[in-house]
Amino acid sequence: MSPKLPAVLVAAMFASFAFAYFLSALLRAITATLAPVFSAELGLGAADLGLLAGAYFLGFAALQLPLGSALDRRGPKRVLLAFLALAVFGCAAFALADSFPALIAARGLIGMGVGACLMAPMTSFRQRLSPSAQMRATSWMLMTGSLGMLASTLPVQWLLPLFGWRGLFWGFAILLGLAMVAIAAFVPRDLATAGRGARSGGYGDVFRHPTFRRYLPLGFFNYGGLVAVQALWAGPWLTDVCGWTAEQAALGLFGINASMLVTFMLWGAVIPHLVHKGGSDRLMARGIPLSLLVVTLALLLGSHATAWVWAAFCVTSTCVALTQPAIGQAVPTELTGRALSAFNLVIFAGIFAVQWAIGLIIDLTLALGGDKVMAYRAAFSVFAFCCAASYLWFLWLWHELKAVLAGASGRECR
Repeated sequence: MSPKLPAVLVAAMFASFAFAYFLSALLRAITATLAPVFSAELGLGAADLGLLAGAYFLGFAALQLPLGSALDRRGPKRVLLAFLALAVFGCAAFALADSFPALIAARGLIGMGVGACLMAPMTSFRQRLSPSAQMRATSWMLMTGSLGMLASTLPVQWLLPLFGWRGLFWGFAILLGLAMVAIAAFVPRDLATAGRGARSGGYGDVFRHPTFRRYLPLGFFNYGGLVAVQALWAGPWLTDVCGWTAEQAALGLFGINASMLVTFMLWGAVIPHLVHKGGSDRLMARGIPLSLLVVTLALLLGSHATAWVWAAFCVTSTCVALTQPAIGQAVPTELTGRALSAFNLVIFAGIFAVQWAIGLIIDLTLALGGDKVMAYRAAFSVFAFCCAASYLWFLWLWHELKAVLAGASGRECR
C-alpha cells in the first residue's frame, strides 16, 4: 500500500471519481425514463427497448477483460481518462443518430467508455486505502451511482421538453469532458508498481479463485437483475402493468432511486462494523432471501405492485454489492484490476441478458395471447427462479468452503 494520503487529497480524489461515476449511472438508467419517448418516436417494442438499454451493458462488458489488464499494468488514472474520451464520442454519436442501429451502436460506445468509472476507482482504493476504508468508499461510490440514477428520473423528465433527448446527450458529452478535467487535476499519479500486474498471474488465477466462483451466479442473476430492474424494467412495469402515466412512472423511479441512495449511504456508514462482526458472506446469506420474498410479492400483487414494491426489492438486493470489494480484497493487489473487471464483466453480462430476456419473454407471452400483466408475471417468474438458484449455489459453496476450512472433506458436502 502507498503512503497514507492527506484527507483533503483523498476527498478530492473521491469527488473526481464520483462525478464520473454519477454520469455513468445516469447514462445507464436514462433509458427507463426515455422509454415512452423512444416507443412513441421510433416505434420500439419491449424487445427493442431491452436491446437498446442492453447495448450499453454489452459494450460495457466487451472491454472489461482488457480493462482489467490495463488497470494492473498502466494504472487507474490513465486508463479512466482514455475510456472517458470514448464515452464523450459515444454521447455525441447518440445525439446525432438517425436510425435504430445507429442508436444501438452509439449506446454500445457509451457503455464501453464508462466501463472504467467504477473499476478504476476501486482499483485505486485497493492500492491506497485500508480494507475498511475501501468498503466505505465503495459503498459511497454506489451511493453516488444511485444519485445518478435519481437524476435520470424526474430531472430528465423536466429537462426533456426544453432540450429534447438529443440535446440531453450533447450535455452529457460536455459533462464527461469536465469529469476528465477533474480527474486529471485531482487524482494522484498512478503508482509506479502498477506494471507488476503483468507478471503476477492472469485471468485463469482469477476465475479459479474460490471467492470468484462462489459469487459468480449472484453477480450474473441477482446483481445483474437488480440493475436491470432499476435501470429499465421498473419503469415499464409501472406504465404497462400498473397503468401509470410516464410522469407518474418518473416520480416512482425517483422514489426507487432515492431509496437506493439512502441505503448505500447507510451501508457506507455501517459496513466496516458489520463486515468485521459477521463477514460479507453472512450478510448476503441473510439479506438475499428478503429480495426473493419481495419479487415473489410483486408477482402475487401484479398491477398492485407499484413503486414501493420495487423500491423494497432494490433496497433488499443491495447486499449483493458486497461481492465486489470482497473479491478485490481476496486476490493479491497486483491482480485487483483483473479480478474486479472480470467480476464486473459477469455483472454486466447478466444485466444485458436479464434486460433482453425479460423483454423477449414479455413479447412472446403477448404474441401467444396473454395480457400485459400475465406477460410481465411470466418474465419475472423466470427471473425469480434464476435468482433463487444462484443463491442456493452460493450457499452450497459457502458451506463447502467452511467445511474444508474446519478440516472436513469437501466430498462430504456433495
